[in-house]
Amino acid sequence: MRIFIALDIDDAIRARLEQFLNGVRGFAPDARWVRPESMHVTLKFVGEKPSEAVEEIKRALHAIRAGAIEIVFRGYGFFPTAKAPRVFWAGIGAGPELAALAKSADEATAGLGVPREEHEFSPHLTLARRGGSGAPRWRKGDGGNPVFQRLQKRLETMPAPEFGTMTAREFFLYQSQLMQGGARYTKIARFELA
Repeated sequence: MRIFIALDIDDAIRARLEQFLNGVRGFAPDARWVRPESMHVTLKFVGEKPSEAVEEIKRALHAIRAGAIEIVFRGYGFFPTAKAPRVFWAGIGAGPELAALAKSADEATAGLGVPREEHEFSPHLTLARRGGSGAPRWRKGDGGNPVFQRLQKRLETMPAPEFGTMTAREFFLYQSQLMQGGARYTKIARFELA
């Protein structure tokens, strides 16, 4: 099973993001756009694991104690840089609780043999990719990218979008199934933030 740990986003925020995407998608038609129903805030990508390891990961995640987290979705940017864009993302603002939850998920899974994160947690909501990884850090092959040029010019003429605020009261273990037309994500376990 290919799995990851993430927060879901509220339907009202998802609707605002979809409206925004409908207005800008045509400026980068060759990008791979994320379907609004697939959007989530990744806390930790785990990768391929056998079902018995998934059960161990669920038990470890149930032991995490954290409170509800207020999250603001606004603005946008490009990874790794605007001059070499590979990923178009929406910004996420939150207090230190969000990074602490990501660190707790990292620590819980590290005890089960999942490699620890090498880089600091960088919360974002992926909107589109030009191919390859959605990771924020620089990768071999990153460079100038004409796929996002028209989109960047269009965004320069618009005010920074505000998508809304939500309170996350739970996080999930998701299964990712790679399919033609994109990945399908299924929640396989829920963990409360109280």
